[in-house]
Amino acid sequence: MWLLYAVGSALFAGLTSILAKCGIRKTDSTVATAIRTIIVLIFAWVMVFVVGSQGTIASIPARSLVFLGLSGLATGASWLGQSIRSCPSTRAARS
Repeated sequence: MWLLYAVGSALFAGLTSILAKCGIRKTDSTVATAIRTIIVLIFAWVMVFVVGSQGTIASIPARSLVFLGLSGLATGASWLGQSIRSCPSTRAARS
């Protein structure tokens, strides 16, 4: 059964890239990233409830919450850096 899950995971990972390229064609990349992130956020919380993990949220140690929060901030900062780099006004300033 694990092989089926592994193949499905690989298939969806490949589709992610292809579908994102198709979807971003005539869309601002920052808006596209925000839309995809909202959908991933919803899906992640659905999975928390589907597998029954919601009861463990209160038992997450404070230290783990801090590091998870910092990880999220680092991800956001990474996206911010990419957005600023691709912004038309910063491209003009570099020329």
